[in-house]
Amino acid sequence: MDPDSSPPVKLFIPAALILSLLGWGGLFLVVVFTLPTVAPRWLFFFLTVTTCTALALPAAAFLNRRFPSTPPATPIIILRQALWVGIYVPVLLWLRIPRVLTPALALLLALGLGMIEFLLRLRERSLRKS
Repeated sequence: MDPDSSPPVKLFIPAALILSLLGWGGLFLVVVFTLPTVAPRWLFFFLTVTTCTALALPAAAFLNRRFPSTPPATPIIILRQALWVGIYVPVLLWLRIPRVLTPALALLLALGLGMIEFLLRLRERSLRKS
């Protein structure tokens, strides 16, 4: 792998498949075989994080490969970016329960998570030894 480029997308496919099988299978079991009490609800949110992270992992790898940055994204950075998406979706689902989710709030949450990632990347760039 070239040190000046992001890792290839095919590196993340096995992890995405494993997370996806775990997430979708678990979601199926939780939705079909449990009642909506406290423990299955938390399990639902955890499995939603797993599923959304699995879906976002190849997309994050592709976008980091397509739009390179300085310093190049490492596998940990790509996983972190996919995890932001994985956290964002269950938070939106959680905010739907008391009916407080609005499009403006969803946009503000997305901008906030994007700003956190931007600041983390900015910190990594400032700490890079050239």
